[in-house]
Amino acid sequence: QETRSNEESTDESEEDESEEEPKLKYERLSNGVTEILQKDAASCMTVHEKFLALGTHYGKVYLLDVQGNITQKFDVSPVKINQISLDESGEHMGVCSEDGKVQVFGLYSAEEFHETFDCPIKIVAVHPHFVRSHFKQFVTGGKKLLLYERGWMNRWKPSVLHEGEGNIRNVKWRGHLIAWANNMGVKILDMISKQRITNVPRDDISLRPDMYPCSLCWKDNLTLIIGWGNSVKICSVKERHASEMRDLPNRYVEIVFQFDTEFYISGLAPLCDQLVILSYVKEISEKTEVECCARPRLDIVQPLPESCEEISSDALTVRGFQENECRDYHLEYSEGESLFYIISPRDVVVAKERDQDDHIDWLLEKKKYEEALMAAEISQKTIKKHKILDIGLAYINHLVEKGEYDLAARKCQKILGKNTELWEFEVYKFKEIGQLKSISRYLPRRDPVLKPLIYEMVLHEFLESDYEGFATLIKEWPGDLYNNTIIVQAVVDHLKKDPQNRTLLRTLAELYTYDQRYGRALEIYLTLRHKDVFQLIHKHNLFSSIRDKIVLLMDFDSEKAVDMLLDNEDKISIDRVVEELENRPELQHVYLHKLFKRDHHKGQRYHEKQISLYAEYDRPNLLPFLRDSTHCPLEKALEICQQRNFVEETVYLLSRMGNSRSALKMIMEELQDVDKAIEFAKEQDDGELWEDLILYSIDKPPFITGLLNNIGTHVDPILLIHRIKEGMEIPNLRDSLVKILQDYNLQILLREGCKKILVADSLSLLKKMHRTQMKGVLVDEENICESCLSPILPSDASKTFSVVVFHCRHMFHRECLPVSNTVSSVQFCNICSAKHRGPGSAVLEMKK
Repeated sequence: QETRSNEESTDESEEDESEEEPKLKYERLSNGVTEILQKDAASCMTVHEKFLALGTHYGKVYLLDVQGNITQKFDVSPVKINQISLDESGEHMGVCSEDGKVQVFGLYSAEEFHETFDCPIKIVAVHPHFVRSHFKQFVTGGKKLLLYERGWMNRWKPSVLHEGEGNIRNVKWRGHLIAWANNMGVKILDMISKQRITNVPRDDISLRPDMYPCSLCWKDNLTLIIGWGNSVKICSVKERHASEMRDLPNRYVEIVFQFDTEFYISGLAPLCDQLVILSYVKEISEKTEVECCARPRLDIVQPLPESCEEISSDALTVRGFQENECRDYHLEYSEGESLFYIISPRDVVVAKERDQDDHIDWLLEKKKYEEALMAAEISQKTIKKHKILDIGLAYINHLVEKGEYDLAARKCQKILGKNTELWEFEVYKFKEIGQLKSISRYLPRRDPVLKPLIYEMVLHEFLESDYEGFATLIKEWPGDLYNNTIIVQAVVDHLKKDPQNRTLLRTLAELYTYDQRYGRALEIYLTLRHKDVFQLIHKHNLFSSIRDKIVLLMDFDSEKAVDMLLDNEDKISIDRVVEELENRPELQHVYLHKLFKRDHHKGQRYHEKQISLYAEYDRPNLLPFLRDSTHCPLEKALEICQQRNFVEETVYLLSRMGNSRSALKMIMEELQDVDKAIEFAKEQDDGELWEDLILYSIDKPPFITGLLNNIGTHVDPILLIHRIKEGMEIPNLRDSLVKILQDYNLQILLREGCKKILVADSLSLLKKMHRTQMKGVLVDEENICESCLSPILPSDASKTFSVVVFHCRHMFHRECLPVSNTVSSVQFCNICSAKHRGPGSAVLEMKK
């Protein structure tokens, strides 16, 4: 802890150098208090929310404002003031002194009570609601605890509440409960029932009660806090159940918390659910090895059932602490504002809870700038002392001093915001320390935009030392942030030293693009074979510039180049592309092949050329091309394929030209592939081809086996079997014959199955037709005769009529139907069926 020997110092607390933040802050109550204590000594004080009342050893009572200024003075006695008591309204005050005088009077009225006793009066307490006429009561304590009540004719009537246990040392009155301490312990009196409800005995009877007085404090109307010696008890007043009363008081007291402290207690006060304890401390002097008085301590503790947890602890440097005793210190508090007053004979110190400004001060002192910034942002509406921007700038400076340049630069984005002046100031500061690169990534690019000079300065820094970083910034930054001409010239100057540097060339191309000099950019991209060349062409419609650069584009990436050319045929024609690629047939083939894949007819004039190109560069796709193309000359194709001995392609062309026998012969002789020959015969479905195939295969046992395995469904196998020579050894003959029989049985089964399905379907459909034709047909006045077009039903229902209704829903009068010339009596609908019996042939006849 930080020590200060100067008693006049305004720092009243030792600050813990650990990372734990103090809970309270301290300041000395000055102004009028300083003047008073220079000539007199404080003996007691009472706190009201509106003012303070200070009693002195020379018998004076001063009323002070919260700043310590004197507002009123009372000469009560020539000797020490022992106690001052105020009611809740702050309009009445009770004072007692060492010479036995007691005064109770109104601060703003003439109401007054005087009494002098023959012994020192240590305490006085007025009723909390003394201002009301029916609560004119107060108690005094010396050797007896006396209650004074104003009665008839405004006379004060005393009554003894307690005596016989030594001097009354302390009294606290809250609501209807009075708590007092004497030499034996603490008592509580219920003023409603006038019954004493508890006695809490003193723990350490070895301590003199006049030197180590009891401290009492009401936390609320039912909770009393007792501090005596080094013991603390928190007592709760509770209602007794009716069944337990008998002769007992209707209330009782339960000790809910009890614990001991390290030092002697001089005062107590509540702070939410915690306790503030003023302690008197003795220590052994290092020089004289004699016990002496140390600085008093103000602790905040969290009560536990049998112990306590220390939250904070501060040693207070009050004037004259070396000469003070435990009884010389007092602790008073203001409930509404969490203000704590530490009173000693020569000093009055005010402790208050630290606010957000204090919290930020502590964080800044501990160099926890990020936490301070966060706290300021959260509480920006309540803080008065600090500004977020100032904290942020201090944070940036701190990071720079620590050498964390990247983090400092990153924080600039959040802290500097849209303040261009601060941004420019910080950039120059980073330049001075040689860290422009660190801040470059975080410079604002829109809203706000800094001066072009700032961005140019950063780009020049990178250009001198880091080409890749320079290229990255050019790519990321919009071109309007800086003077493009200046940067282009700087890059050109560097290229004079290193003309083949690909990074600088690529960056120069991007700068030309920003400057809309697309032709120069395109030349550089093509030289570098850069992938962005196609994007550049598309984005800026540079097709007129690439008419003479098609070969370069194809050499760079033929697939992308062809796709781009085909997608933009309206800008670069097919004929122009083919012409440009005339000296590069392999590239010409790639282009024409993709064109053919997209549309078989667009490049039809080049199909003859494509035959040679496919034959030279892409034979696998030649046969698919010949099959799909309807524009290539077959004779030319056949000539090329025969020259190159492309058997499969020749076979296809021969068959397509109608020369199936030659094609089959070529398969058998050149390929010697019976399966392919059979497949070809199946495709042609020509009996003469099958005959030729059998004749060619009859002396070749492997071919006979292939035919026996595959011919069954197209040609009668008997024709082949009869032609096999006696004694010829045929591989797998038995298996082939078994397969023929199995195929035959399978065909029989399939036919029978199909027959059953056909019969069942026919029967089902016949029944469905019968049901349909058996249904009635509605005939009403809206129907007409399909022949005479008059209503089908007569207007006079009594007349006899005859109507013919066909199942096709056409209706006729009987007399309107033509007379049938056939022998059959079945009539046909003239509309639906003329000669053959159809859906409308069945007829219903209605007669009346």
